[in-house]
Parts: sequence; structure tokens; C-alpha cells
Amino acid sequence: MDIDKLNELIYEKSEKVQLVLDETRKVIVGQSYMLRRMMVGLLSNGHILLEGVPGLAKTMAVNTVSKTVSASFKRIQFTPDLLPADLIGTMIYNQKTSEFYPKLGPIFANFILADEINRAPAKVQSALLEAMQEKTVTISDTTYNLPKPFLVMATQNPLEQEGTYPLPEAQIDRFMLKLLIEYPNREEEKMIMNRMIPDRPIQTNTVITPEDVLELRESVKQVYIEEKIKDYILDLIFATREPEKYPKLKELQNLIEYGASPRATIYLAQAAKAQAFLERRGYVIPDDIKAIGKDILRHRIILTYEAEAEQLTQDDIVERLFDEIEVP
Repeated sequence: MDIDKLNELIYEKSEKVQLVLDETRKVIVGQSYMLRRMMVGLLSNGHILLEGVPGLAKTMAVNTVSKTVSASFKRIQFTPDLLPADLIGTMIYNQKTSEFYPKLGPIFANFILADEINRAPAKVQSALLEAMQEKTVTISDTTYNLPKPFLVMATQNPLEQEGTYPLPEAQIDRFMLKLLIEYPNREEEKMIMNRMIPDRPIQTNTVITPEDVLELRESVKQVYIEEKIKDYILDLIFATREPEKYPKLKELQNLIEYGASPRATIYLAQAAKAQAFLERRGYVIPDDIKAIGKDILRHRIILTYEAEAEQLTQDDIVERLFDEIEVP
């Protein structure tokens, strides 16, 4: 398929995503960054970790998107006493038939909001992350497939760290995107106040189906990514691992303890395709990489004590990479 025909196809298909965003914005004020990244995760089959204070419409956003997609939604509040069986399900004994039968847990839904994931112990976190990776759940000796599409949106509260179980780096790496959610501006907050004071439910329409989402994912896979763009992605990833090999980045050697994993390479390419799709283009450009890069890399770079002493963040390092790595 030539690039003009591909552009035409992508432009036509991406209209469905725009319908979802338009419906969602009937309920959600602002938060355009979060909503668009949710679409990137949905289109590229990747899960999302959000960090932000309570009350920023995270639950409402996932719930609203699920309604526009005619999909099932479950919110799971993670607590220290949660058990893996509370998440994935367990076997129940039926006294009448003297048999065990499976009772499937809340994870069997298209959209899952794992609220404050770092408040649950490691066993529960592992059960969720295994389901995210394998898209299956095993109860007793039977394996069950999770519904398609399957998107997990997990939240962390950056303020309260007491009584939490921080996710290990290897588990955080399984999330495609890590988003930092900010407060709305003054104008947006006034719109929120005006919209919520009447306390009347805002009606949203179902505009696509789960089958449409799977079809859109196939369209995203067709988005063209040139070899030079692939090399640009590799330069960014390898600069986090071997900054000394890049003349303008040598000082980062003492600031980065561990660089991004191969998952970052795969996810950055997939997310860039989804970003191009959202922009209604059939090909990836460097700006797509830059737009999505921080969300892919910020949780995959581990800083040294020296970097922390200088009060540098992962975002500072990623910005430096984009500033110095040559753009094709």
C-alpha cells in the first residue's frame, strides 16, 4: 500500500477515536493529555500507570471511556488486606452438588482501574501484573482468557507513602506508559464546578464496540515507521544505557544507574504509531517520538544517588536526550 492510500485509510479509521474523545469530553473537563494517552494505551494494547493526587477524574475518565466503547468497567480499590483471590477469583464449593465451581474475580472486565496499586501487598500486585502480561488468569488448574480489549489503568498517590508497597522496577516496567497528572487550570476548574453543581448525570452515547477497538489496533499496526525513525528510537534507548558513547551526553554516565529495557524500544515504537494514528497520519515522524517519549521512559530510567543529590528527575534526563540526540 502506498503512503497516500495509507494516509487516506488512517484518516478514515481515526474518526472513530475522535468520536470516543468527543463523547468523553462531555463529562471530563480538560485532562486532554490523560485522555489522549488513554487512547494511545488502548490502541497499542498497553497498560497505564498514573501518578497524581486524588480528585483528578481518573476513575471518571476510565468509566466514561468504557461507556463510549460499550465495554465492561471495574474499579478495584487496592488495600493492605486484599488477597490475590479477591482480584482474579477462586473456587467455590457447592454443597448441593458436592462440586467446586469457579467464581471469577473483578479482573474479568475490559477496563480495570486499579486504584492505589501500591497499597496492596506484593502477591496481589504480582497477580495483577501477571494477568496484564499474559492476558490470562489461572484458577485451580484451569486457565481463563481475559476479555478483549483489556486495559489496566493503575493509580499511585505521590503524597502518602506510609503503609504502601512500592512497585519494584521490574513490575513498573510492564506498564507501557507512566503519566503524571496535574491540577486543572482556573478556567477548567470553573467549568468543572458549573458542570457538577447541578448533580445531574451527563449522558454519553456508545459510539464504538470492543470489536471496533480490535479493528483499530490492526489499523495502527499498518502505520508506517521508517528505518531512520527506528534508528532514532534505538539511539534514545542506548543513550540511557551507554551515554559515554554519545559525545554530548558523557556526563549522564554518573547520573544514570540503569537505562531503559528492551520493552522501552518496543513500546516507544508501538506508542509512536498510535500517536501518529491519533494525529490522523499514516506514518511516524520524530515529533511523535518526542510527544510520547517521556511517558514511555520516565519509569524505566533509574537514577544514581548523585542525580538525586542534584535534585534531577527522570524527566530532566529524558529532556536532555531529546535535546542532544540527532533527529533524522
